[in-house]
Amino acid sequence: MKKTLLSWLLVWGTGVSGIAYAQTDYPTLAQLNQRLQHVASDASAELTSITKTEGGKDIWVLKIGTGQKDQKPALAVVGGVEGYGVLGVELAVQFAEKLVADHPKALESTTFYIFPNMSPDAYEQYHASLKYERRGNAVVVDHDRDGVSGGSGYTDLNGDGMITMMRVEDPMGDYLISKEDERILVKADKSKGEAGKYLLYKESKDDDKDGEFAEDLKEGIAFNKSLTYRFPVFQPLAGDMPVTQKESRALLDYLFEQWNIFAFVTFSPANNLSSPLKYNAGNAKKRLVTSILEKDQAINTMVSDLYKETVKQKAYLQDNQGTDGDFFQWAYFHFGRLSYSTPGYWIPEYKDSTGKGKSTAEANFLAWADSLAMNDVFVPWTEVKHPDFPGRKVEVGGIKPFVMTNPPFEKAGEIADQHTEFILRLAAMQPKLEIHNVKSEALGNGLSRVTLDLFNNSAIPTHSEMGEKSRWLRKIRIDMDADTEKIISGNKIELMDSLGAYEKASFSWIIRGAGNVTVKAGASHAGFTSTTIKL
Repeated sequence: MKKTLLSWLLVWGTGVSGIAYAQTDYPTLAQLNQRLQHVASDASAELTSITKTEGGKDIWVLKIGTGQKDQKPALAVVGGVEGYGVLGVELAVQFAEKLVADHPKALESTTFYIFPNMSPDAYEQYHASLKYERRGNAVVVDHDRDGVSGGSGYTDLNGDGMITMMRVEDPMGDYLISKEDERILVKADKSKGEAGKYLLYKESKDDDKDGEFAEDLKEGIAFNKSLTYRFPVFQPLAGDMPVTQKESRALLDYLFEQWNIFAFVTFSPANNLSSPLKYNAGNAKKRLVTSILEKDQAINTMVSDLYKETVKQKAYLQDNQGTDGDFFQWAYFHFGRLSYSTPGYWIPEYKDSTGKGKSTAEANFLAWADSLAMNDVFVPWTEVKHPDFPGRKVEVGGIKPFVMTNPPFEKAGEIADQHTEFILRLAAMQPKLEIHNVKSEALGNGLSRVTLDLFNNSAIPTHSEMGEKSRWLRKIRIDMDADTEKIISGNKIELMDSLGAYEKASFSWIIRGAGNVTVKAGASHAGFTSTTIKL
C-alpha cells in the first residue's frame, strides 16, 4: 500500500507518549534526522553518516536501491549546498521518502545516492533565535584577517529576531529610493545624473572599528564556495584552500569511490535546467576548460526541456549558471559527470494591469507578495540609534530573510512531487547497454566466428564528453571468457572510450573449440550486460 505524503510528514518519537504531529514549517535538524531514520527502515535504503561537522552535525547519505547497488548506474541528489536553501533540503528528503514509498520499480535499474543536507550548521540558523540567511559552517574563521575571528558580525539593531538591512542617510552614498517601490533602495545611476542619498549595509555594527560592517561574520566556511573548480582565493567564506572542511572532504572521498554515478541533480541557486549552459568554443579549448563541452550542451538542452515539461513554474530571472567554488560546477568540470542544478523554486514574474513588470528581483517580489496579500514578508524601515553613526539618521528594515528563496512550507509538497517526477524521468534515461545480433558461425577445423553488436539504448551517451576528455570515468569493458590460447582472432578484453546515444559497436572473435562462451560488457555507471553463445 502506498504511503501518503501526510504519513511521511508526521514526526515520530516526540516523547514517551509517541504523539505525532503534522509538519507546518520547514523541519528542524532533529525532525529531519527522524524522517531519514524512517526512510532507512525500508529494506532498500541504507543511511550512513559520512562525517560530523565542526558543529557536531551529521552529514548523511542515503543509498537507495536493490541488488548490487554499487554496480548499477546511479544518480546522486544533493541538497543543502547553501545553508539558507531550506527548500532544497526538504526536496531531497521528500524525494527519498517518495522513492521508497511509491517507486520501487525505479530501484531495480538505478541506485540513488541522496545527500539531503550538506550545510547543517548553517541550516540550523533558520530555527535559531536570530534568523538570517547563513552560509558558513561552525568553524572559527578570521574572515577579514585582522587577527580576531568573528570580530564584526551581524547585530539585531531593532530587536526583531531577524537580520535585514540598515540604511544611513548620506549625500555621498551610492543608493537611493527606488521609483518602482519606495521600500527598496537601488544604486544611483550616475550616468543619468542620479545622486545617491544612502549608505546600505546588512544590519550590523562596526565592532572591530575598522570602518567595515559585517565583514567578519561569526560563521565559518560555506560549502558551496569551497570546492576546487575556480576556487575563489582570499574571498570570505571560501577558506584558504579548497576542500579543507570536514563536510566537503567527506563528500568527495565518498564520491570518488562511487564509480557508478552517471549524473547529479543539485538543489542550489545555480540553474542549468530552466536555461541550459552555453557552449563557448574558445573557453572549451583552453587548457583549463571553463565552458560546457559541445556534446554535453546538447544533452543539457534535452534534459532542460524535460525539466520544463515536468516542473510547471516558469523561471524568472534565473540566469545564475554557477558561481566560483560551487558544487554543481565541480561535479561536471572536475568529476566529469552530467551535472544539473535548480533552486527548485523562484518568485514568478509579476506584471501590473498594463502588462508592465519590475526591473529588480526585490521590486518584483514585493509586487507579487502584495498581489497575494502576503503581509509578513517585509520589515518596515524604522529609525534606530546607531553607535557608529552619532547624530545621523539610521533605519533598519527590508525584505525578511528566507522569503525570497524559499516558499511557504505548505507549497513544498507540490514542488517535491514535480521534482520527484523529473528526477525519476532523468534516471529512466540512464545509459542502457544491450547485446544484439549475436551469431556463431562454424568455419571448419574446430573454429567458430562469434559476432555481436553492443548497443546503447538510451538518449544519453555512456560518458559525458567532459568525463571522456578527463579520462576519469571508467571505460566500457568487453570480456570474452574463452581461454586466451583458444582466441585466434579478437581480444580477450576490449576497452571502449564511450558509446553515444543509440550508438552501436560491432565485435568479432574467432575461437577454437566447442562448448559455450560468455561475453560480458559494461561499466558500473553505464550498467552491465552479458550473453552466452554456443560455439
